Amino acid sequence: MYKSARISLLNEIDIYPVTCEALSAGRTSVEILDGLLAGGARIVQLREKDLSVAELYELALVFRGKTREAGALLIVNDHLDLALAVEADGVHLGQDDLPLAAARRIAPDLLLGRSTHNLAQALAAQEQGADYVNLGPIYPTKTKTGHSAFLGPDGIRQIMPSLHIPFTVMGGINENNLDAVLAAGARRIAVVTAVTQAPDVAGAVRQFRRRILAANEAYRE
Repeated sequence: MYKSARISLLNEIDIYPVTCEALSAGRTSVEILDGLLAGGARIVQLREKDLSVAELYELALVFRGKTREAGALLIVNDHLDLALAVEADGVHLGQDDLPLAAARRIAPDLLLGRSTHNLAQALAAQEQGADYVNLGPIYPTKTKTGHSAFLGPDGIRQIMPSLHIPFTVMGGINENNLDAVLAAGARRIAVVTAVTQAPDVAGAVRQFRRRILAANEAYRE
């Protein structure tokens, strides 16, 4: 897929599910992926911290096949080499991962995402060529246990006006606080346990997507 097509799809996403088999209520990440795609997710990030690179590669091949068939973007967490090896659509890099400029030289056609935790980091990633940034954590979360500061909806409001690239928000977002996040202006909602631990993964994805769509329609009115 050409970079321009990937960016077009990125601009259209609503829910941004991230996998974590350890937080999937006893189900495999492939089972979770099937539910995500059945629910209409148009992007999935493969994030498995407990696998070897060899294991992750084999899993990524399965993810690539299924996401390609569904017309969804596949983003690999951290591993640029693995993203290239399986022909993923992008890689998501943390603050301590490869610099964006270096990643861009290696993979000019991939979407490059960067995790950011404040305005300065978000602006730096934007200036360094990120295709999108993730803002978070918004609330306390099981996947980011080392954080003591949380952006909350007010953080979204403060950072959003300075960004001219797409952004996702992540961290403890669930059905109970989603409205507050949407009211702050976020429209691309990254989640882990809100969908991976849901009894009905596809149903949870559909519900998130309905609420995001409703927020978009209300804004247009």
